[in-house]
Amino acid sequence: MARIAGINIPKEKRVVIALTYVFGIGKSLSRAILKEAKVDEAKRTKDLTENELKKLREIIEKKQKTEGELRRERRDSVERLKRIECYRGTRHKKGLPVRGQNTRTNNRTVRGNVRKSAGSGRKAPPSAK
Repeated sequence: MARIAGINIPKEKRVVIALTYVFGIGKSLSRAILKEAKVDEAKRTKDLTENELKKLREIIEKKQKTEGELRRERRDSVERLKRIECYRGTRHKKGLPVRGQNTRTNNRTVRGNVRKSAGSGRKAPPSAK
């Protein structure tokens, strides 16, 4: 099993897709890495030679932030926003949408209020007396 950036990438998938299993590498970056390493995109991971795997590992480790380093950087930037108490930081603290989305409706998933059926979770109508 091929191991790149501390992640076991799937053997049966094409290399261009298998590289996306590494956090921080998407499809377009995967294509760029394969082009630089001169590896065919259509090749399956199991068909890669040890030399090709070594090239891919070197390129990813030297030029890209992946996995732990990238996650740490993202976490630190959110923590910084919270610490300086800017608008975005306060939204992160409260667990609300950060990027200006409407909150009157359509933010149930961010708040953790997921309704399974149409009527559940609603307030009961006021009783007539």
